[in-house]
Amino acid sequence: MRLKEKYQKEVVPKMMEIFKYKNKMAVPKIEKVVVNVGFGRLVAGKSLEEQKKIANAVLEDLALITGQRPIFTKARESISTFKVKKGMALGAKVTLRRKRMYDFLERVIHIALPRTRDFQGIEEKSFDQKGNLTIGIPEHIAFPEVSPEKVQNIFGLEITVVTNAKKREEAITLLKLMGFPIK
Repeated sequence: MRLKEKYQKEVVPKMMEIFKYKNKMAVPKIEKVVVNVGFGRLVAGKSLEEQKKIANAVLEDLALITGQRPIFTKARESISTFKVKKGMALGAKVTLRRKRMYDFLERVIHIALPRTRDFQGIEEKSFDQKGNLTIGIPEHIAFPEVSPEKVQNIFGLEITVVTNAKKREEAITLLKLMGFPIK
């Protein structure tokens, strides 16, 4: 069953039963998923040409994984200790909503997380007070879209699942019911 169908047919009635919502519109839902990649370590100290080559490779892999073109995140200030100049591209991010968000979450839940090394489940401390879940995937090659033979630089992903839950407990229950492997 697709994730959105599961939410509508199983999760909403169960949440209404558990938290005593009177209206199904009051049930929390996932609003967006933000995927961040930091590649500052990979480009620090490299020539401008090498930096562009690495940044483009990361962008291509991230676009393959998410199905959407990422944008660069740039340094706000220069830090000589880390060999960073103001305006230098140090990362990339993608904000997913609607269909792409559900497709991506399905792949994270069923493929990427089980394929990560030493994965025991998502800790409940990964939720913040507003009910947003932030998880890290140490190697992007856990996704089947990326061919490990062609990859020259392995990087990690930070995935933030933003919910409109009012309380932390509501968000934990919502994501557990949706199939997230939460301890």
